[in-house]
Amino acid sequence: MKRPGRDTEESTRRISRRGLILGAAQVGFVGLLAARMRHLQVNQADQFRLLAEENRINIRLIPPARGLIFDRNGVALAENRQNYRIVMVREEAGDVDEVLARVQKLVALPPADIERARREMARRSPFVPVTLADRLEWEEVAAVAVNAPALPGVTAEVGLSRHYPLQSDFAHVVGYVGPVSDYDLERLEDPDPLLQIPNFQIGKYGVEAKLETRLRGQAGTKRIEVNAVGRVMRELDRKDGIPGDDVQLTVDHGLQNFTQARMGVESAATIVMDVNNGDILAMGSSPSFDPNKFVRGISVPDYRALTENERRPLAGKPVQGLYPPGSTFKMVVALAALEEGLVDPEETVWCPGHLDRAGRRFHCWRRGGHGHVSLIDSIKQSCDVYYYDIAERVGIDKITAMAQRLGLGLRHDLPLSGIAEGLTPTRAWKERRRGAAWVVGDTLNAGIGQGFVLASPLQLAVMTARLASDRAVVPRLVKSVDGVETPVSAPPLGLQPEALALVRQAMFAVSNERRGTAYGSRIDAEALRMAGKTGTSQVRNITTEERRQGVFRNEDLPWNRRDHALFVAFAPHDAPRYAVTVVVEHGGGGSTAAAPIARDVLLYALHGGVPPLESYPSGQRREIGDMLDSLELRAPQRPSPVRSRA
Repeated sequence: MKRPGRDTEESTRRISRRGLILGAAQVGFVGLLAARMRHLQVNQADQFRLLAEENRINIRLIPPARGLIFDRNGVALAENRQNYRIVMVREEAGDVDEVLARVQKLVALPPADIERARREMARRSPFVPVTLADRLEWEEVAAVAVNAPALPGVTAEVGLSRHYPLQSDFAHVVGYVGPVSDYDLERLEDPDPLLQIPNFQIGKYGVEAKLETRLRGQAGTKRIEVNAVGRVMRELDRKDGIPGDDVQLTVDHGLQNFTQARMGVESAATIVMDVNNGDILAMGSSPSFDPNKFVRGISVPDYRALTENERRPLAGKPVQGLYPPGSTFKMVVALAALEEGLVDPEETVWCPGHLDRAGRRFHCWRRGGHGHVSLIDSIKQSCDVYYYDIAERVGIDKITAMAQRLGLGLRHDLPLSGIAEGLTPTRAWKERRRGAAWVVGDTLNAGIGQGFVLASPLQLAVMTARLASDRAVVPRLVKSVDGVETPVSAPPLGLQPEALALVRQAMFAVSNERRGTAYGSRIDAEALRMAGKTGTSQVRNITTEERRQGVFRNEDLPWNRRDHALFVAFAPHDAPRYAVTVVVEHGGGGSTAAAPIARDVLLYALHGGVPPLESYPSGQRREIGDMLDSLELRAPQRPSPVRSRA
C-alpha cells in the first residue's frame, strides 16, 4: 500500500510540468502574434496605406480634344464644337417627376428622351449623373442655369462634339465619327483605355477612321475623392490630355464644292489630280450624304433612305467603284504596241464595223465602221476594230504590263475606306480564278477595256496624270500631319518620248478636232485647251437579234441597264497641270454625260473659281451660263485663324 505523502508529491510534479508546457505555448503564441502585428503595422504599413488610399482616391480618364482636319488652304473640314447638355443626379433631385416637369417647361424634351432618362436613372446608382438632353442651344442652357434653384439635381455641362461644317461635300473623304461599338473593341488586340469611356467616339469611315490613332490624342487624368459607396466628394487634381494631331489634306474646298454641285443628282465620281505631284485636289462622289447625321445618331428612316437608294449615296465611288474602263483603256494598248514596235503610226487598219475571230464576231461601236483608220484617228474616233487588231498583235501580257506601269490594277495607298485594287488580267489569273485557259477573244475584249478589265476612277486619274507628266506620280491625299509635310515621290516613268507624244496628240484631237468624240465639250480658250478620251462601258450583253433589229438606245432602257459613261483628260495640253476623271454610272455615252462635267471641273481648277463664259465655245455660252447660275455653290470659306485643338 502506497503512502499518501508520496502520492501527493508525485501529482504536484505532474501538474507543474503541464503548467510549464501550457505557459510556454501561450508565451510562444503571444510572441508570434506580436511579431505578426509588428510585420503588418511596421513592415507593410506603406502597402496597406496605399491600398486604403486607392479605396478612397479614384483616377478617371479625361477624353482629349480630337485633332482637326483642314483642306489645303486651311479651311476646316472637321472641327470640334462646344456641346451643351443638361444632366440630372437622382439623389439630389428629390421628386424626380416634379423636377422633370419643370425642365420640360424650359427645354423641349421628346417623350422618348424622358423615358430613356428614367430607365437610365433606375438602372444606375442614385448619385450617377444621367443625360436628359444633348446638343442644346445656348439659350436653352442659359434658361436652365437661371432657374437652377428650382431645379435641384439638374446641372448644365459643356463638352466637345464633332462637326462637319461643309456637310455633304467631303462625306466620302473626311468620313465621320461614331460611338465605340462592341465590334470595334473585339477587333483590337490592345484597345486604348479611352475606348472604354461611355459614348466615346472614334472614326468610323474615311480619313477619320484611317488616321484614328493620330487624330484621337492621349487621355488626361483627374484624381477624385470618393466615399465608401463611390460617391464623388471632390476633385483633387487634374492633368489635361494631349490633343490629337491636326491633319491637312490636299483637297481644295471650293473645287470640291463645285465638283459635287456639277455632278448634281447623277450617280457619279469625279477626281481632279495635280499631274506633277499627285495631289488630289477634288474627289467627289454623288449622290452624297450629311455626315453630321451619323455623329448625332442617324435615325432609322434616314438610314433606310440611304441604303435603299439605287444610286448608292453611302458608297465612295472614286475609290470603291470598279468599272470596265472602256475606250479610256485604248491609250494603254496603243502605248504597249508602240513601245514594242508592233505598230507603225502611219499604218491603217480597215474597219468595216466588225472583226471576225475564232468563230465570233467582235463589233465596233459604229455599226457601219470607220474605214481606214490610223493610230491617231483610232483614238480620236474611238475605233474598236483597230484595237481588236493591235491587241491581238501585242498580247495580253504586254498590255497588262503597260496598264500596271500606268497605275491600273494596283491598290493606291490612301487613308480612305474600301480602296479597290481593280483588275488587269493575265493568263495565269484566268487559269487560277476561272479554271479555264486564256483565249483570243479575251485579249480582243481587253483591247477595248471590256471583258475582265476593271478600274476605279482613282486608278484612271493616276493613269491620266502619268500620261500627262511621264512621271510615276502617286496619289496623295494627306498634305501634312501635325505640321509635318507628307513626302512626295514622282520619279520619271521612262515612256518612249515619240510614243507618248503620239498618244497625247491623239487625245488632243479627241477634244479639239471636229470628228473627235469629245469635240462638243472642247475648251475655247486656246491656252487652256484639254486633251482627253471618252469611254463607254457596257453593263449588259447585246444579243444577235438586237443587233439585227437595231441596238436599243440608252435612253430607251431602264436606268440600271444603261452603259456607264467615262471621260479622262488633262489640261493645258501643252503644259499639263491637272488631270481629271469622270465616271457617270449608267450615264450612256462618255461624250454626252461625262465629258461636259470634266471640262467644267477642269476650267474651275485652271481659273481658281467659276469659269468665265469666254472659255467656252460661243454657241454654248448662253446655255452654259444658265447651267452655272443654277448651281447651288457655297460662299468661299475663310481659313481658320487659329487651329485650336480645344
